[in-house]
Amino acid sequence: MQEDRRRTVLSRRLIPDNEIDRLAAVRSIGIRAIETMPELKDLAFLARDVFECAFAAVNIVDQDWLRIAAQSGIQVEKCSRDESICQYVVHEGNVVVVPDLTLEPDMATLPYVVGEPHLRSYAGAPIELEPGLTVGSFCIMHTDPRDLGTRQRRQLSEFARIASALFRLQRSNLLMVKGEKALRLAAMTDPMTGFYNRQALPELVDSEMRETLAAGRPFGAAYLDMDGFKGINDRHGHQTGDEVLRQAAVRIRSVIRSGDIPLRMGGDEFAIFFPDCGCENSLTTIAARLVDAFRAPFSIGGIEVMAHLSVGAAAAPEGGTSREKLLETVDRALYEAKANGRDRYVVRVDSAVL
Repeated sequence: MQEDRRRTVLSRRLIPDNEIDRLAAVRSIGIRAIETMPELKDLAFLARDVFECAFAAVNIVDQDWLRIAAQSGIQVEKCSRDESICQYVVHEGNVVVVPDLTLEPDMATLPYVVGEPHLRSYAGAPIELEPGLTVGSFCIMHTDPRDLGTRQRRQLSEFARIASALFRLQRSNLLMVKGEKALRLAAMTDPMTGFYNRQALPELVDSEMRETLAAGRPFGAAYLDMDGFKGINDRHGHQTGDEVLRQAAVRIRSVIRSGDIPLRMGGDEFAIFFPDCGCENSLTTIAARLVDAFRAPFSIGGIEVMAHLSVGAAAAPEGGTSREKLLETVDRALYEAKANGRDRYVVRVDSAVL
């Protein structure tokens, strides 16, 4: 009866009921990282010795492909999921043993059975991230018909459990790295505007500037200062001032490119960095658009308030080949814009002013 049931299961394509959750689990382990784990290769090598088989492998069953994370013995290429026997292990969630592949109608014509390397028997145990969440199979194959006894089936399951533990460890490492990246990003982000803060200057801006200048392209920078912002806080309160800052960030983003780097330097002061900003005229055009974007009133809670913008800008390498020197040039340009009446921009190129 058990043999009849196995033959029925293997004669049709099977998709587990929890396929969506299972595929999400497959993505969570980082397939490329799994494929480079030396521990899995050692495990496959050890299994080949223990079972004296032609082939031992740690396999991941993805949406459309069987991916070989590690293997020992006969070298086998990845194959489509439809051509894999491991998909049955994923569906069953248990050890699957096929003593003679040539006696199974759905398997007798598989390319690696009728052709090289002429594999003849198969046994696989589920690799689970969580109970019932099978992401792949630890399998062994022979070039002659073979069955597995109770002890060997248990040993195969033990190999699969070790592989499962390594998969879980890899997933935890990925989550930890993502968590650390999220914490670092949070530490560099201003919660009011969603822009980067000063902490991003050495972390993000310096590397971007080095790469841009090394490629022989200009790297622009601009300081932005909102005119009359202190008066808004004094007359209408800090809650209104905070909303003005949030709306100011939206206006700035509407002008700059997706690859530009906006920062809130503090208070009502912003900085923007422009990798590959083009010619001086391009930087002048962006500065003019920024100033113009702040000439419309801000509507806050039924009242309208004005906060114009003064902008100073410059480009490296003419304005300085380091971030510190470039910002000194930009700061002087901003000072000139404010000294000349505010609500305007000044772009410095070397000692000249545009």
